[in-house]
Amino acid sequence: MSTDSDIIRRSRESPAAFGELYDRHASIIYRYAAKRAGEFAADDVMSETFLVAWEQLETYELDREDARPWLFGIATNLLRRHHRAEAKVLKTAAKAASREAVGDDSDRIAAQVDATVATGRIARTLRGMAAIDRETLLLYAWADLTYEGIALALDVPVGTVRSRLNRARRALRTELNLELLDETEKDHGRLAAAPRNA
Repeated sequence: MSTDSDIIRRSRESPAAFGELYDRHASIIYRYAAKRAGEFAADDVMSETFLVAWEQLETYELDREDARPWLFGIATNLLRRHHRAEAKVLKTAAKAASREAVGDDSDRIAAQVDATVATGRIARTLRGMAAIDRETLLLYAWADLTYEGIALALDVPVGTVRSRLNRARRALRTELNLELLDETEKDHGRLAAAPRNA
C-alpha cells in the first residue's frame, strides 16, 4: 500500500493520482469539519481543504508519509473562517441543555436528558475557551491526531500543543466539576428542606 507521500509524489507528475489522496482522507476531513462547524459547512470545508492541498502540492514535505496532519492543518485554517457557524452550533447545544425536559419516567428519556445536559455543559465550556485551545483539543479528540500531528497541523512546537491541551483539559475539568458541585449543593439543600419522617 502506498503512503500519502507516495501519492503526492505521483500527483506532481500525474494529477489524476491526487484522487487517491482524496479517496483516502475526504471522509475524515468531512467528519471533523461537521463536528466543528455543522454539516452545512462540512462539504465546503472538505472541498476547500483538498483544493488548497492541490494548490500547495509542491510545498508538501515528502519525508512525511502521513498527510493527515497537513490536511487537518488546512482544514483548521479554513474552519477559522467558519467560526461563526461553529459558535452557533455550540450555542445551540448549550441552549438545548438548559431547556426544561418534559416529565417522563422512562429510562430512555432520562438518559437522553442527561446526555443533553452533559453536552450543553461541554459546549458552554468549549465556547468559552480561547480559540487556539479549542482547536487543539478538537484536533486531539475529534481528528484523533497525535501531539506531533497537531503540532504539524497548527505549525507550532509540540510543547505548545501540550500546554494548550493542558489548559483546555483544566478548563473542562474545572467547569464540569463546578457544575457538579452546584448540583450536589442544590440536591443537599432540597434534602435538608424536605420534611423528615419520625
